[in-house]
Amino acid sequence: MSFFRASCLILAAAAFAAAAPAMAETKIASIRSPDLLRDAPQIKSANEKMKAEFEKKQKDLEGEGKKLEDDIKKFQREADTMTSQQRADTEKALQTRKIDFDLKQRQLGEQVQTREQELRKDLSAKFAKAIEAVAKEKGLDLVVQDPVFATATIDITDEVLKRLSTDTGEAAPGKADGKPSKKKKDKKED
Repeated sequence: MSFFRASCLILAAAAFAAAAPAMAETKIASIRSPDLLRDAPQIKSANEKMKAEFEKKQKDLEGEGKKLEDDIKKFQREADTMTSQQRADTEKALQTRKIDFDLKQRQLGEQVQTREQELRKDLSAKFAKAIEAVAKEKGLDLVVQDPVFATATIDITDEVLKRLSTDTGEAAPGKADGKPSKKKKDKKED
C-alpha cells in the first residue's frame, strides 16, 4: 500500500472517529405531512376562506354559463325563422358573450389559483413555525419529513398538531381532550 493511500485511510478513520460521538448525540424526529395536511385546523380554516371568497363568484359564473348555453340552443332552434340580419346580429352577440364568458372563467381560475398559492405559502410558514417550536422544546437537531420508516417514539406529528391547534385556540383535531392520539409503534410505508 502506498504512503498516500495509507494517509488517506488514516485521515478518513480519524474523521469518522471524530464524527461518531457527534452523530450519537444527534436527536432526530419525524413528521407525517399527510396527517398535518389532513388534520390541522388551519387547513379547514383555509378551505372555508376559499369557499367564502369564491363560492358566490363561481355560482354567478355558472348561472351566466347556463344562460348563455340556453340562448345558444334557442338561437339554433330559431335561426331558420330569423332574417339574415337578425341571425347575423344574434350570432355576433352570442359569440361576444361566449368570449366574455371564457375570459371571466379564465380570470376566476387564475384568481382561485393565486389565492390558493397565497394560502399554501401562509400555511407552510405556520407549519414550519410549529415544527420548529416543538423541535426546540424537545431539543431536536433534525426533523425528517415523511420518512419511509420511523418508530412512534421519534414521531412528533401529534405534538405539532397540538401546537397548531393551540395557536388557533381549538382542541386538537379528532381528539376531544386535545391529547395526542397513540399511534402504532412502528410506521412503515411503501
